Amino acid sequence: MLSKMLETHKPYLLILDDVWSRFELEDVGVPEPNVSNGCKLVLTTRLQEVARSMGCRRIKVETLSKDEALKLFLNKVGDAALSCTGGGIKRDLESTLKDIVDECDGLPLALITVAGSLKGISESRLWSVALNELRDCNRNVAGVDADEFRILKFSYDRLKNQKIQYCFLYCALYPEDCKILEEKIIERWIDEGFIDEMDSRQSMKDAGYGFLKKLEDNSLLELIEGEFFGDCVSMHDLIRDMALHITQTSPRFLVAAGKSLTELPEKVKCTEDVEKVSLMSNSIEEIPSSFAFSTCPRLTTLLLASNKLSTIPESVFEHMPELKILDLSFNWELSSLPNSISKLVKLTTLLLESTSLEKVPSLSGLGSLKKLNLRGTKIKEVPEGLGMLKDLKCLFLCGSERGHNLEIDEIADGVLLNLSKLEELIVNWSRIKLKGDVVGRLKKLEVFHGWFPTVNEMRIFLKCQPTRLGDYFINVGSELVLDYRFRQILPTYGKIKKIVVFRKTSIVGENMLFPSIQALCVDACHDIRSLNDFSTINDATDLRECCILDCDGMECIFSSLINNPVVQTVEHLNLCGLHKLDGLFEANIIAKSSPPPRTFSSLVVVKISSCSKLKKLFPSWKLVDYLQSLRRIEVFGCIEMEEIIGLDPEEQGEEGEDIIKKLILPRLTLLKLWALPALKSICTRRAVMVCDSLEEIKIYDCKGLRRIPFHLPPNLSLAWLDNLDWAFEEELIAMSPPQPSTFSSLKEVNVQQCKRGNKLFPSWKLVEYLQSLEKIEVFDCEEMEEIIASDPEEEGEEGGDTIKKLILPKLKELSLQDLPALKSICSRRAVMVCDSLEEIRICGCKGLRRMPLSLPLVDNAQPSPPPPLKTIYIRQREEEWWESLEWDHPNAKDLLRPMVKFFSTQ
Repeated sequence: MLSKMLETHKPYLLILDDVWSRFELEDVGVPEPNVSNGCKLVLTTRLQEVARSMGCRRIKVETLSKDEALKLFLNKVGDAALSCTGGGIKRDLESTLKDIVDECDGLPLALITVAGSLKGISESRLWSVALNELRDCNRNVAGVDADEFRILKFSYDRLKNQKIQYCFLYCALYPEDCKILEEKIIERWIDEGFIDEMDSRQSMKDAGYGFLKKLEDNSLLELIEGEFFGDCVSMHDLIRDMALHITQTSPRFLVAAGKSLTELPEKVKCTEDVEKVSLMSNSIEEIPSSFAFSTCPRLTTLLLASNKLSTIPESVFEHMPELKILDLSFNWELSSLPNSISKLVKLTTLLLESTSLEKVPSLSGLGSLKKLNLRGTKIKEVPEGLGMLKDLKCLFLCGSERGHNLEIDEIADGVLLNLSKLEELIVNWSRIKLKGDVVGRLKKLEVFHGWFPTVNEMRIFLKCQPTRLGDYFINVGSELVLDYRFRQILPTYGKIKKIVVFRKTSIVGENMLFPSIQALCVDACHDIRSLNDFSTINDATDLRECCILDCDGMECIFSSLINNPVVQTVEHLNLCGLHKLDGLFEANIIAKSSPPPRTFSSLVVVKISSCSKLKKLFPSWKLVDYLQSLRRIEVFGCIEMEEIIGLDPEEQGEEGEDIIKKLILPRLTLLKLWALPALKSICTRRAVMVCDSLEEIKIYDCKGLRRIPFHLPPNLSLAWLDNLDWAFEEELIAMSPPQPSTFSSLKEVNVQQCKRGNKLFPSWKLVEYLQSLEKIEVFDCEEMEEIIASDPEEEGEEGGDTIKKLILPKLKELSLQDLPALKSICSRRAVMVCDSLEEIRICGCKGLRRMPLSLPLVDNAQPSPPPPLKTIYIRQREEEWWESLEWDHPNAKDLLRPMVKFFSTQ
């Protein structure tokens, strides 16, 4: 696969990072780079022997100079605490600080980690102590420079707190370069007992975040922001090497994680002082019955997650008297467990997520168990002995996020009530129907995900006043499946912690909402007319996400704005299949008075689909003043939608009609309008939209739309216009002359079936700003005459023989198809310089007479194709037209002929 990819991308520069041993290039699919193919290979390695044996020209990366090292150190340590009143470094610290920087020997990673360990310390005596500790650190670890290891070890020693040190070392049990979810690693630290017991599990998690922050501040862990499930941390490979070196002595770890093992190698042997073993993220298919776990009596943690185990021998768990943590998660083929697991009397955490287990051995002997995770298994009945686990704090008995719901139908009331210490109960995505009074009697519950089959059970649960509950996902009514559709309607699932879903049930009536609710989903509940039918909606002061779909009785979203906090807090509004909906607000609610201050002031995303009666999205442009957080507008399949932003009736006849109102949406990045046959305008002709953050416009099948009312947005990267009457208006250029940033971020223009537009870019003044443009695609536009128009005033200027160069340095693809009226790509007084062009596709453009592509000239003044250009696609029946096409250089056509491919549309 790699070989084929490289063959199609010649010449290339391939960089292989962090190489530790010699290898044959052909073994990994890399062709030999040489002068004839123009390819180059760069290796980075810490070992000179690797560079020598690979035949590389060696280039040593020098360490930082003293000035560079000092600058980096001060940047990471934060010089505020070190600065004196008049500026500069405090005199009593200056000498010590420079000595510490010198000890780091210009090594960037060392400077960063040491600076992190001293951040916020301003007392000179403490800096002197740190300098002495740094000089006294032990050194030497294989594969790591001795000085570098000594300095990294210093940052570890400076943690002082042994439990934080254990938390750090625990991260080395994960594979190299692994991204570890912050939430997951903190849970593991709690399971291991690194975090002291507190009044609540949330308090322990908060303490864990404090530990994590300390490790991040000391640059021992790196924060990686997550898009969906949350932030992650990772460990630099050298820091991990240092951690593994420490765990060769005390505490003693055995780690072979992420090594692509298919079996346990001979060298993976436990010794009597080993405390933790990690073999996660391999492809191990079996554990031999002879494997000597009996030789590690002090083993407390065994991590075998993400392998290919199908069975485990009975003997494996026979001699593990101290085992507390057992992780067999994500062994998808694991279908059974040995009965000897019941002998693990000190086991506190049993993780069996995403296995094929249909049954587990009796749990009655596991009296110390605090956490049991059976998420995403095939288990069909409640495990025997579950009710005897008096110390159980966390129970995960739920379906997986692959859309597989657990098949257990119920948990006996007595079993749940025996688990009085439960702090986390996760039983959603299953058939387990719960009772409100039973769950309500679990007074220590802090996390609850589950299903109440009736609204009445939900009301009973709320009356129990579960005051400790801080994380909940409650489904009320019909069974819910975690599938693609659900992810679409609740995109922040996994981040928002307080969610209630009502599905196919009657919901009008007394209190059914927590005041703390953050996300509300109402699905196929046909008796609801507006959100105000929830009697306590005005108490929901933190509702951020609202999704309403397929509710046949829904007429408006808000029937009253009086004392309604939701209109101020909601960030995501998703409405789908509401066929009686005629507005976001009850009729005339905005017309009677101005919207309350901050209406929709937090709104970030609005998605509307298949709301067949809705004529206007925002009924008044008065609302725009409050939409300052709005980033995405998506409207799809609303057959009566006429306008996105409405005009106030009383303003339609006002004086000063020639005044153009600016509707400013400063954060809007995406406008997507699809299949809106009745859409006449985005806003009135008396307004333009100023959206300087706009990155994408996607408009498809909006045949009645006559105008795109935008000031040219500087950050636009994608314009996809399909089935419109025209694309960019010439009057916009007149109203808003191009600024230096106009279209400066535009990467792709895709215009399809725009019936009346005759020019794509109405002025060549725009071209000098299109420096990021990579793709132009224009398809089936009946009246399109010109791609880049010239300015009328420039056509008659003196010096008419001057050829203007229209430079598009990043343009890779030019596609013009089925444009019967196209006469020119640009004026005869201009040529296009596109040195990055890779593909040209022109067909159905028989009126086009000239190809204005400027080809670079070589030494003998002969043209040469742009080096990246590979293919020019022409329809088979248009060969004659191709031959008649004019080029600015007489040899251009012959030069490009080998690149032409005639294709059939059959």
